[in-house]
Order: sequence, then structure tokens, then C-alpha cells
Amino acid sequence: MHTISNLAKLPTRYGDFLIQSFRETLESSGAVLEHLVVMTPHLPASPLVRVHSECLTGDVFGSCKCDCGPELDMAMRKIAQDAKDGGANGGGMLIYLRQEGRGIGLFNKVNAYALQDQGLDTVEANIKLGFKSDDRSYGIVEKIFAHYGIKKVRLLTNNPRKIETISAYVEVERESIIVESNEHNAKYLAIKKQKLGHLL
Repeated sequence: MHTISNLAKLPTRYGDFLIQSFRETLESSGAVLEHLVVMTPHLPASPLVRVHSECLTGDVFGSCKCDCGPELDMAMRKIAQDAKDGGANGGGMLIYLRQEGRGIGLFNKVNAYALQDQGLDTVEANIKLGFKSDDRSYGIVEKIFAHYGIKKVRLLTNNPRKIETISAYVEVERESIIVESNEHNAKYLAIKKQKLGHLL
């Protein structure tokens, strides 16, 4: 079950956007997740889309342990630029999913970080805590696309699982989103490529 907020304006350092929130109630647990859509005022037939899972440490605090913050920044820049350059064919949206730590939550994510400090990689840490390597769900994305009448997207992602899942909802053309690595996340990115199949 989900409900939708009113549409509101969001001026940002990237440009002027609109925002709308989708409140999702999970049938399995009754938990309520509030997701956010940030979009250009005009959506073309095939918008540029980033489906971004929440990463408080990377998105807000600038953690160098992952690539989430830089990917979020790059996606917002690319979507804003696409709207400027593409005319009637340009623009898009960022779907910000409240699925911290690949779906395990902030508390467990910090525990996973502690295990990584002891030498485990990002996949091993999640499994050690009793979770899958990736516990995210994208069902709400289907409802978001249906709400806006979206049938085709240019998806900013390096994640083959995300491409496969979202391809069940809409036609997907993949666009890469590659950010620079650093000394703190080089191993993390290598594991994403080796164990999760990311296209890096």
C-alpha cells in the first residue's frame, strides 16, 4: 500500500526541481518507508533516471568508504544538464529510496562497518550479520513509474541486478555512472565488481 504527497518546488544548487514523496507500508512487517522523487519540471518520453538507495554516511556526511555520495551528486548534475541540453527530449528524475545499507538499516549498517574495520568485505559483513549481500526491494519503483506514466527510462546505474529488476517494469536503456575511487573505497568497489557483478 502507498500514498502520495502533494507536489512541491525544490530549488537546488543543481537547478530547479519538483519533489513528491511516496509513503510505502510494507505488508510483511507493517513498517512505513517514505521515499522521495526529485524531478525536472518536464519529463520526456524517456527520462534520465537514477534509482538511489539512501546512504546517510555517504550522502550527508561525505563518507569516503563508499561511492554513494559522489554518485548522488553526479546523478543530480547529469539530470539537470540533460534538462538544459535536451529540450523536449531532456530531463528526468532521481528516485531516493529509504533503504539504508542495501536494505539492512542504519543500525545494522554501522555494525557491518565495524566488521569491515576488522577485515571483512562489504558482502561478508552483511552475511555475517545474517542478511543477504543485498536486501533491497524495488517494488515501489514500479508504482512510481506508473504514477507518472513512464514506459521507458535511461537508467543511471552500474548494477546489473537493478537493470534486470527495473526492466520488468519499463523498457531500460542503461547509462553508466562512474565516479573516481579513493584509498578508502578501492577495495569496496573491487568487491562490488567481483562479487555483485557491478559494471565498473
